[in-house]
Amino acid sequence: MDEALKELGEAVVSRLGGQVISHKIAFGELTVLVKRDEIVEVIRTLHDDSQFRFISLTDVCGADYPEEEERFEIVYHLLSPTLNQRIRVKVKTDEETPVASITDVFPGVNWYEREAFDFFGVTFAGHPDMRRILTDYGFDGHPLRKDFPVSGYVELRYDEERKRVVYEPVNLAQEFRTFDNMSPWEGPDYVLPGDEKAKAQ
Repeated sequence: MDEALKELGEAVVSRLGGQVISHKIAFGELTVLVKRDEIVEVIRTLHDDSQFRFISLTDVCGADYPEEEERFEIVYHLLSPTLNQRIRVKVKTDEETPVASITDVFPGVNWYEREAFDFFGVTFAGHPDMRRILTDYGFDGHPLRKDFPVSGYVELRYDEERKRVVYEPVNLAQEFRTFDNMSPWEGPDYVLPGDEKAKAQ
Protein backbone atom coordinates (compact mmCIF):
# COMPACT_ATOMS: atom_id res chain seq x y z
CA MET A 1 0.00 0.00 0.00
CA ASP A 2 2.81 2.44 0.88
CA GLU A 3 4.41 1.82 -2.52
CA ALA A 4 1.15 2.72 -4.29
CA LEU A 5 0.85 5.87 -2.17
CA LYS A 6 4.45 6.84 -2.99
CA GLU A 7 3.74 6.41 -6.68
CA LEU A 8 0.56 8.47 -6.34
CA GLY A 9 2.47 11.21 -4.48
CA GLU A 10 5.12 11.36 -7.20
CA ALA A 11 2.45 11.51 -9.92
CA VAL A 12 0.53 14.29 -8.12
CA VAL A 13 3.68 16.37 -7.54
CA SER A 14 4.77 15.82 -11.15
CA ARG A 15 1.35 16.88 -12.48
CA LEU A 16 0.76 19.84 -10.15
CA GLY A 17 4.35 21.09 -10.06
CA GLY A 18 4.76 24.45 -8.31
CA GLN A 19 1.25 24.35 -6.87
CA VAL A 20 2.44 21.81 -4.27
CA ILE A 21 4.31 23.05 -1.19
CA SER A 22 4.93 19.61 0.34
CA HIS A 23 3.59 16.07 0.42
CA LYS A 24 3.86 13.10 2.77
CA ILE A 25 2.16 9.83 3.64
CA ALA A 26 0.31 10.15 6.96
CA PHE A 27 -2.24 7.84 8.59
CA GLY A 28 -2.35 5.60 5.54
CA GLU A 29 -3.19 8.42 3.11
CA LEU A 30 -1.29 10.80 0.91
CA THR A 31 -1.35 14.34 2.33
CA VAL A 32 -0.56 17.23 -0.01
CA LEU A 33 -0.11 20.82 1.18
CA VAL A 34 -0.84 23.23 -1.67
CA LYS A 35 -0.69 26.99 -2.21
CA ARG A 36 -3.87 28.67 -1.01
CA ASP A 37 -4.38 30.65 -4.23
CA GLU A 38 -4.16 27.46 -6.29
CA ILE A 39 -6.73 25.34 -4.44
CA VAL A 40 -9.48 25.51 -7.08
CA GLU A 41 -7.10 24.56 -9.88
CA VAL A 42 -5.57 21.76 -7.79
CA ILE A 43 -8.98 20.28 -6.93
CA ARG A 44 -10.13 20.63 -10.54
CA THR A 45 -7.01 18.83 -11.80
CA LEU A 46 -7.38 15.99 -9.29
CA HIS A 47 -11.05 15.71 -10.26
CA ASP A 48 -10.76 15.95 -14.06
CA ASP A 49 -7.39 14.42 -14.91
CA SER A 50 -7.81 10.85 -16.20
CA GLN A 51 -4.66 9.86 -14.31
CA PHE A 52 -6.37 10.57 -10.94
CA ARG A 53 -10.19 10.94 -11.17
CA PHE A 54 -10.72 11.99 -7.54
CA ILE A 55 -14.42 12.45 -8.25
CA SER A 56 -15.77 12.01 -4.72
CA LEU A 57 -15.37 14.67 -2.03
CA THR A 58 -15.90 12.91 1.29
CA ASP A 59 -15.20 15.74 3.73
CA VAL A 60 -13.90 19.26 4.25
CA CYS A 61 -12.81 20.24 7.74
CA GLY A 62 -10.65 22.73 9.56
CA ALA A 63 -7.88 22.73 12.14
CA ASP A 64 -6.61 25.56 14.32
CA TYR A 65 -2.95 26.06 15.25
CA PRO A 66 -2.99 29.46 17.02
CA GLU A 67 0.77 29.54 17.54
CA GLU A 68 1.37 29.63 13.75
CA GLU A 69 1.22 32.76 11.61
CA GLU A 70 -1.29 31.11 9.29
CA ARG A 71 -3.22 29.46 12.06
CA PHE A 72 -5.93 27.62 10.10
CA GLU A 73 -5.71 24.57 7.88
CA ILE A 74 -8.59 23.71 5.58
CA VAL A 75 -8.45 19.99 4.79
CA TYR A 76 -10.16 18.37 1.79
CA HIS A 77 -10.60 14.58 1.69
CA LEU A 78 -11.02 13.12 -1.80
CA LEU A 79 -11.66 9.60 -3.06
CA SER A 80 -10.81 8.10 -6.45
CA PRO A 81 -12.87 4.97 -7.18
CA THR A 82 -10.76 4.52 -10.33
CA LEU A 83 -7.51 4.26 -8.35
CA ASN A 84 -9.14 2.97 -5.15
CA GLN A 85 -7.12 5.68 -3.35
CA ARG A 86 -7.77 8.58 -1.03
CA ILE A 87 -5.93 11.88 -0.87
CA ARG A 88 -5.90 14.63 1.74
CA VAL A 89 -5.34 18.15 0.35
CA LYS A 90 -4.52 21.00 2.75
CA VAL A 91 -4.25 24.76 2.49
CA LYS A 92 -3.22 27.22 5.18
CA THR A 93 -4.75 30.61 5.88
CA ASP A 94 -5.01 33.26 8.57
CA GLU A 95 -7.97 35.02 10.20
CA GLU A 96 -8.30 37.63 7.45
CA THR A 97 -7.48 35.86 4.18
CA PRO A 98 -10.30 33.95 2.47
CA VAL A 99 -9.84 30.61 0.73
CA ALA A 100 -11.38 30.24 -2.72
CA SER A 101 -14.58 28.18 -2.75
CA ILE A 102 -14.48 24.95 -4.74
CA THR A 103 -18.26 24.88 -5.32
CA ASP A 104 -17.65 25.13 -9.08
CA VAL A 105 -15.93 21.71 -8.98
CA PHE A 106 -17.96 20.07 -6.19
CA PRO A 107 -21.34 21.83 -5.69
CA GLY A 108 -21.94 19.64 -2.62
CA VAL A 109 -19.07 21.33 -0.78
CA ASN A 110 -21.44 24.23 -0.06
CA TRP A 111 -22.42 23.02 3.41
CA TYR A 112 -18.91 21.85 4.32
CA GLU A 113 -17.52 25.31 3.61
CA ARG A 114 -20.32 26.93 5.59
CA GLU A 115 -19.51 24.64 8.51
CA ALA A 116 -15.81 25.62 8.38
CA PHE A 117 -16.86 29.27 8.34
CA ASP A 118 -19.26 28.75 11.24
CA PHE A 119 -16.82 26.87 13.47
CA PHE A 120 -13.48 28.47 12.55
CA GLY A 121 -14.36 31.83 10.97
CA VAL A 122 -12.58 31.03 7.70
CA THR A 123 -14.40 32.63 4.76
CA PHE A 124 -14.58 31.16 1.26
CA ALA A 125 -14.36 33.63 -1.63
CA GLY A 126 -16.97 32.97 -4.31
CA HIS A 127 -19.19 30.88 -2.08
CA PRO A 128 -22.87 31.34 -3.07
CA ASP A 129 -24.27 31.50 0.49
CA MET A 130 -21.60 32.29 3.11
CA ARG A 131 -23.52 32.23 6.41
CA ARG A 132 -23.64 30.15 9.56
CA ILE A 133 -25.09 26.66 9.31
CA LEU A 134 -25.01 24.97 12.76
CA THR A 135 -24.94 27.77 15.33
CA ASP A 136 -27.81 30.25 15.61
CA TYR A 137 -27.77 33.61 13.86
CA GLY A 138 -26.81 35.69 16.89
CA PHE A 139 -23.99 33.36 17.98
CA ASP A 140 -20.85 35.15 19.13
CA GLY A 141 -17.49 33.71 18.05
CA HIS A 142 -16.39 30.49 16.36
CA PRO A 143 -16.54 27.49 18.73
CA LEU A 144 -13.77 25.27 17.29
CA ARG A 145 -11.07 27.91 17.58
CA LYS A 146 -8.59 27.03 20.30
CA ASP A 147 -9.07 30.48 21.91
CA PHE A 148 -12.85 30.08 22.20
CA PRO A 149 -13.81 29.81 25.90
CA VAL A 150 -14.70 26.28 27.01
CA SER A 151 -17.99 27.43 28.50
CA GLY A 152 -18.88 29.81 25.66
CA TYR A 153 -20.32 33.27 26.11
CA VAL A 154 -24.11 32.91 26.30
CA GLU A 155 -26.54 30.04 26.25
CA LEU A 156 -29.95 29.77 24.68
CA ARG A 157 -32.75 28.14 26.67
CA TYR A 158 -36.52 28.13 27.00
CA ASP A 159 -37.70 30.00 30.09
CA GLU A 160 -40.86 28.41 31.47
CA GLU A 161 -41.83 31.49 33.50
CA ARG A 162 -41.48 33.93 30.59
CA LYS A 163 -42.81 31.39 28.08
CA ARG A 164 -40.14 32.27 25.55
CA VAL A 165 -36.56 31.57 24.50
CA VAL A 166 -33.94 33.64 26.35
CA TYR A 167 -30.20 34.26 26.04
CA GLU A 168 -28.25 34.23 29.31
CA PRO A 169 -24.59 34.18 30.32
CA VAL A 170 -23.34 30.62 30.64
CA ASN A 171 -23.74 29.34 34.20
CA LEU A 172 -22.09 25.99 34.86
CA ALA A 173 -24.15 23.91 37.26
CA GLN A 174 -21.05 22.04 38.46
CA GLU A 175 -17.31 22.49 38.42
CA PHE A 176 -15.27 20.86 35.72
CA ARG A 177 -14.36 17.37 36.81
CA THR A 178 -11.21 15.38 36.40
CA PHE A 179 -11.50 11.71 35.57
CA ASP A 180 -8.90 9.08 36.41
CA ASN A 181 -9.90 6.76 33.51
CA MET A 182 -9.08 3.72 35.63
CA SER A 183 -10.67 0.35 34.90
CA PRO A 184 -14.14 0.08 36.49
CA TRP A 185 -13.43 -3.60 37.24
CA GLU A 186 -10.26 -2.95 39.22
CA GLY A 187 -11.67 0.05 41.06
CA PRO A 188 -9.88 3.23 42.11
CA ASP A 189 -6.94 3.26 44.49
CA TYR A 190 -8.57 6.01 46.60
CA VAL A 191 -11.73 6.30 48.70
CA LEU A 192 -14.72 7.50 46.73
CA PRO A 193 -16.74 10.34 48.29
CA GLY A 194 -19.43 8.81 50.49
CA ASP A 195 -17.54 5.50 50.97
CA GLU A 196 -15.45 6.66 53.94
CA LYS A 197 -17.50 4.65 56.46
CA ALA A 198 -17.52 1.49 54.34
CA LYS A 199 -13.71 1.51 54.13
CA ALA A 200 -13.35 2.10 57.86
CA GLN A 201 -15.16 -1.16 58.81
